[in-house]
Amino acid sequence: MGKHVAVLMGGWSPEREVSLWSGEACARAAESVGYRVTRVDVGRDIAQVLGALKPDVALNVLHGRPGEDGTIQGILEVLRIPYTHSGVLASALAMDKAQAKIILAAHGIAVPEGRLVTREEAARAHVLPRPYVLKPNTGGSSVGVFIVREDQEHPPQELNRVDWGFGEALIAERYIPGLELTCAVMGDKALGVIEIQSDLKFYDYEAKYAPGGSRHILPAQILPIIYQKAQMLAVEAHRALGCRGISRSDFRYDDRTGDESGLVCLEVNTQPGMTETSLVPELAAHAGHSFGELVRWMVEDASLDR
Repeated sequence: MGKHVAVLMGGWSPEREVSLWSGEACARAAESVGYRVTRVDVGRDIAQVLGALKPDVALNVLHGRPGEDGTIQGILEVLRIPYTHSGVLASALAMDKAQAKIILAAHGIAVPEGRLVTREEAARAHVLPRPYVLKPNTGGSSVGVFIVREDQEHPPQELNRVDWGFGEALIAERYIPGLELTCAVMGDKALGVIEIQSDLKFYDYEAKYAPGGSRHILPAQILPIIYQKAQMLAVEAHRALGCRGISRSDFRYDDRTGDESGLVCLEVNTQPGMTETSLVPELAAHAGHSFGELVRWMVEDASLDR
């Protein structure tokens, strides 16, 4: 048998379900290419579980906290278990959208105009001129995201829910019309660029993960100079935050501009989804890598001190 790979999935974030889907897909793929696999549904005893299991590699397929914010990466560093994707600092920075935007902007990467607000502020009154976007500062998978339209008199009332589970810090950003684009980076190389289209109100959780919720146009039907610019910016964003392994950068492109000035980086995902409808496996396949080969690449790329 090959290396013993612990596939870390589940956890306790709002993205638990997606992580379980991603984790099972990756576990099956890892087995198909010859690895010995243990599926680990991550709980708060994860340090003890991994200490007893002693895998050769941890394939991190967690989404949200604690798998995407540097926490699990720190545990793996202490246990000296090589792991996939980004390290402690890059994971923590990318997870905090406000801090990530500061770093990306400092590297000359255009980011949306906006500001950090509290949930109380955002629920009480409009925090930016309409239309604008509200999203959790440390969330993913488009959970807890709202587009506030020009004709919307009041802020989203869902923000007042007593069972709100997406944190008290929100990012308010100017709404950017146009196309939804995404580009993955594998190692230090950009893969293709996908345009995401959806008949739903925007590319939300349902559009991402429900069958038929969105259409992926690959390669994106945009000007070659914009396509290449998105690839270049994805690599620059990956490097600026210190990412390793696989990352995926999401963009909006205001195609009314007709040039590069309309391309804006929304965020960098250090733990992108790996389900059957996910973008990174599709981008890898377009570049000639089967899903099994993609998972094997991630396992062999695993290391410490990332």
